[in-house]
Amino acid sequence: MDTEFTPIASTLGGVLIGVSAVILMALNGRIAGVSGIVGRLLPPYAGSDVGGAILFILGLLAAPPAYAAFSGAPFVQSVSANAALMAGAGVLVGFGAGLGGGCTSGHGVCGTARLSPRSLLATAIFMATGFVTVFVMRHLLGG
Repeated sequence: MDTEFTPIASTLGGVLIGVSAVILMALNGRIAGVSGIVGRLLPPYAGSDVGGAILFILGLLAAPPAYAAFSGAPFVQSVSANAALMAGAGVLVGFGAGLGGGCTSGHGVCGTARLSPRSLLATAIFMATGFVTVFVMRHLLGG
């Protein structure tokens, strides 16, 4: 599996993520942590902004088709067809986000921008885990 090098698109995507995080913090006083936003869609709902969470998630889902429509370039997203693997990965990510008190967007984007020691450590652990996972999957298991 080859990974395409896309420095311009990746930089623009990073800028959009950063600007979105700043807007969310400025307008709502909330950190753009996707796991926390998704968590607001689950009971109990007391004190949570369910409407805002739904709009945020819809925005995440609408971004790739909107990009394709405006750029004229198709987007390609591939995931495993193995449902058990996907379910297991989802459980592990959810467990990790719960254990780490947030996800890569909350800690990696917002927390590191604030130089939060907790977020810097969590992001280092997330990244190291990702590196090890890719190495094992691509080089040891041949996937």
